[in-house]
Amino acid sequence: MSDTMSPTEIDEFRARCRAFLDEHATGMNMSGDPDPRGSRRLEYGQIFQKAMTEASLAGLTYPKEYGGQGLTKEHERIWREEYGNYPNMTFEFTISHGMCLPMLAEYGTHEQKATYLADNISGEKVWCQMFSEPGAGSDVASLQTKAERDGDTWVINGQKVWTTLAHVSNYGVIIARTDANVPKHAGISMFIVPLDAPGVEIRPIHQIDGGKHFNEVFFTDVSIPADNLLGDLNNGWNMATAMLMYERVAIGSGAVSGVRHERADQLIEQAQKLGKIEDLVVRDRLMKLYIMETTASLVSMRTRAELKAGKTPGPGGSLGKLIGTNNMNFARDLSLELIGPGSVAWDGESGGGWARAALTGLQGGIAGGTNEIQRNIIGDRVLGLPRDIDVSKNVPFNELKVGTQRD
Repeated sequence: MSDTMSPTEIDEFRARCRAFLDEHATGMNMSGDPDPRGSRRLEYGQIFQKAMTEASLAGLTYPKEYGGQGLTKEHERIWREEYGNYPNMTFEFTISHGMCLPMLAEYGTHEQKATYLADNISGEKVWCQMFSEPGAGSDVASLQTKAERDGDTWVINGQKVWTTLAHVSNYGVIIARTDANVPKHAGISMFIVPLDAPGVEIRPIHQIDGGKHFNEVFFTDVSIPADNLLGDLNNGWNMATAMLMYERVAIGSGAVSGVRHERADQLIEQAQKLGKIEDLVVRDRLMKLYIMETTASLVSMRTRAELKAGKTPGPGGSLGKLIGTNNMNFARDLSLELIGPGSVAWDGESGGGWARAALTGLQGGIAGGTNEIQRNIIGDRVLGLPRDIDVSKNVPFNELKVGTQRD
């Protein structure tokens, strides 16, 4: 299908999106008991995603044979623009739809896509990403979780950590070591793992903001079909790099499009309520945040334009991710200064929203790769600066003392 739409087609599709969003994008009622595991947020998201599927608005650019709509990237752009004017109902699908879905669509076999894509698109099944380990965070290639071939199956043993939403996910996209006799980047493969398989244990990690969104996951003799290999054997590092690019685009660009400055708008409203809007220093800092968020939106729009042109996300996605984190940090500091003591001490069980938001924002500098990693990527892959020397580059993994290896 051509990406070109006539003005009439654009107007009709835009009106269709608005009508759907008016009815279904009504926000989430999070009052009442806390939701530390994100169960209610996911429930809202699944209801919304099911309605999207029934309205033929889910998976706009994915082929119809796999549960999508077979429409154009122009349709996707229009949807994102309109969605940006409504409450985000699909935040809990950032990983499922922003990272796992495009990887399955790009690298999966016909059988894998026929098996998994439709339920992913509809939100009936939830997916997570399983990369980090206790000794392999920023240096993911030092991972020690291993997958060994046993006839028609792969047997997985090891541990993953910081796995977002593993507790509510049906499947995980995991990378594991399949050859320890080659350098660490060369002996990794990617697999699809059902999280209800025998031998999978999921434990919550208690966060500083009161949530339990993250998990550590243990694999003990977990057997999966040989057909669950995603992509080529021992090409997992290239696959992981591609998925991380999708992740940074998903985190940095979000589910919406257009120029947005939500944090600035919220804080401008608070400054007005508190009678501080005429303070010149406050106005200057609010304007700076407004400009920073506007700039981040423009970077996101450029990234989305590259995707619309058919380009796989590149290292430039790290720029949007880093800008978003810097904006979050600036907004956090400004909100605490503006709100004052009420941001750290409050009366009643319903208070503390600003404090929780500040604490939650701390994860931004880690999720999808730390700020330091983003700067390294921008430096050597975008700006072409010399890379750091890696003395382990050509050393077989089983000869390295990396991660938690001690023997």
